[in-house]
Amino acid sequence: MDKLGDKVDKGLSDKQNIGLLGEETASLFLKKHGFVILDRNYRKVFGEIDIVAKKGGIIHFFEVKTVSRGTLPQEGEDEFLPEENIHPWKIKRLTRTIQTYLLQKKISEDLDWQLDAALVYLEKGTNRVLKIEIIEDILV
Repeated sequence: MDKLGDKVDKGLSDKQNIGLLGEETASLFLKKHGFVILDRNYRKVFGEIDIVAKKGGIIHFFEVKTVSRGTLPQEGEDEFLPEENIHPWKIKRLTRTIQTYLLQKKISEDLDWQLDAALVYLEKGTNRVLKIEIIEDILV
């Protein structure tokens, strides 16, 4: 098993472990692409931010969505996409959590920020990373 395999928690459900593996995979990917991870799993009663990272003077708040499947969907296939789980009500909760984060961390209002999605595709049964996709600025 790859180095993500040691992140599996036997006390969690398969779905929760897939989510944890996805977040770890996304964090490693972001670091490799020049992001500095500021926080992970910032929780408030009304929402959670999976990853807070900074790059080029912009704070990026990442919502990580992970799916485990046999293969990647082929172009034109009618397949569930992980970004479909980021509903308007979820974005509203994330925005409220982001505002709380910015206030709590005393981050200047002049600093730019954006909400991004990190989509992680894992191979079912092996947890091998098939693909990672970043969708920037999903608030637009």
